[in-house]
Amino acid sequence: MDGFRLPIGDAADVAVDWIRDNLKFLLDIISNIVGFLVEGLADLLNFLPSPVMIVFFALIAWLLRSWQLAVGTAVTFTIIVGMDQWDHAMETLALVLIATLVTVAISVPLGIWAARNDRVSAAVKPVLDFMQTMPSMVYLIPVIVFFGVGFVPGVIATVIFSLPPGVRLTELGIRGVDSETVEAGQAFGAAPSQILRGIQLPLAMPTIMAGINQVIMLALSMAVIAGIGGANGLGKEVAAALSTINVPQGVEAGLGVVFIAIFLDRVTAAMGNPNDYKSSLLGAISRRRAAQRAAKADAAAQPVSA
Repeated sequence: MDGFRLPIGDAADVAVDWIRDNLKFLLDIISNIVGFLVEGLADLLNFLPSPVMIVFFALIAWLLRSWQLAVGTAVTFTIIVGMDQWDHAMETLALVLIATLVTVAISVPLGIWAARNDRVSAAVKPVLDFMQTMPSMVYLIPVIVFFGVGFVPGVIATVIFSLPPGVRLTELGIRGVDSETVEAGQAFGAAPSQILRGIQLPLAMPTIMAGINQVIMLALSMAVIAGIGGANGLGKEVAAALSTINVPQGVEAGLGVVFIAIFLDRVTAAMGNPNDYKSSLLGAISRRRAAQRAAKADAAAQPVSA
């Protein structure tokens, strides 16, 4: 079949040029909003001294997970400071957090819609397959054409790459809610929106949080790709180390990504299953309040002596 060729790449090039030339106003709006959010959050995270931020992150770890994670967070984040990667780590954290918020804002409603409509589910699945299996480097080519270099193409590429697990696990969680529980809500006259808010979402929350956890992990895995696209942070340090074969720089930046990934993974897992972590500060407070309520109930139930 000599000479047979489908000009799919040429068609994609024409589409990219058309979007760049005709939707420039929309691209500028997206670029300004995303750039403002990421750079503003990065400046905020770097505004306070690193010891204050380390204590803050350790308190979050203790509040949601355990004192052991709090100690580990304090130690590993102090190592990041010692490697002189703190500013870069906060820039990466800002990029990941903004990309995760955008991804969750899209994936959770879309997953709920797919769970409640089989046609939407069937239409979304091949799109998600495409987004998840396309090499992540490919996303950078059009987004750099649209937005230039910097944080913005990194965030957009990260959102595209990390969106599928959020949608899939949200749909899975909603569909996995016991049908008898939903039917009981319907029998009591609850509207579909009430069933969604009061029954399906609470029961599906562990699965949804697992999806958000995967979104964060994929977003961090895109940090290096975002660095190649010009986004400041640990990814840019890794890319620079790769281009110059600088082993110390690459190892230190890579360890920074690992430490942030461990912190975010453990914290989001605890948010999805708060009752599983008995040594968390929040769990201790909840148990104390429950014990106080039970004591008051027992006292109220005691018969009054004559």
